[in-house]
Amino acid sequence: MPPLLEILQVTKVFGGLKALDQVSLGVDEGKIFGLIGPNGAGKTTLFNLISGALPVSSGRMFFKKEEISRLPDYRICRMGIARTYQNIRLFGKMTVLENVMVGQHSRTQAGLCSTLLRLPAERAENARARQTAAEWIEFFHLTAKKGDKASSLAYGEERRLEMARALSTEPSLLLLDEPSAGMNLQEVRDLNELILKVRSRGKTILIIEHNMRLIMDICDHIAVLDFGQKIAEGPPAEVRADSRVIEAYLGKEA
Repeated sequence: MPPLLEILQVTKVFGGLKALDQVSLGVDEGKIFGLIGPNGAGKTTLFNLISGALPVSSGRMFFKKEEISRLPDYRICRMGIARTYQNIRLFGKMTVLENVMVGQHSRTQAGLCSTLLRLPAERAENARARQTAAEWIEFFHLTAKKGDKASSLAYGEERRLEMARALSTEPSLLLLDEPSAGMNLQEVRDLNELILKVRSRGKTILIIEHNMRLIMDICDHIAVLDFGQKIAEGPPAEVRADSRVIEAYLGKEA
């Protein structure tokens, strides 16, 4: 069976700088795939290519066997890829419920007339969006904050809200960009459990993370980038013992 997401010899150039250099990956359906590497290795750039925020310079990417190399972000989202961001991007003046309902807009069909006239089809879609949002809010333990402004949330709650909003788009593949950044030890443990629960709901996850304990605990497979190139790939134990990975993180003396 081909991978759910297949990346073939992808390169991204900014001016004269190669942020990614012929990177190839395959993310299998139902798995948690970790993407690690030192700062500046090209990890978030790869996420930007997969999600359609940037076009590839060369190479090809396929999702569910369909090429997505140069598709715009809204089409990639509708195909079933959602993401979170290293720097949280919430609508601070909107409530928790409203933020998560935003994710449902990629799945609604009602046009302008239906919305303005509040026709039955629009009301049904709105009710469905509200119900889906409420389910993900409950999943991420935010029900008590459903009516609160997003700007009033604690940092860990903001992280969970962003994940809830991404999952509200009904993706097959969820891209998590450093979801544990800034979290304390207990919040990281809770996040570990939540990510595993998300996978149990049939989601495939590609995660960038600097917390090695989290990565080693939850990932089925890991790839390592350094200076825009893939230097290692395999099961967690194999990657952890790879001399090239140790050198990339700790230097040649290590």
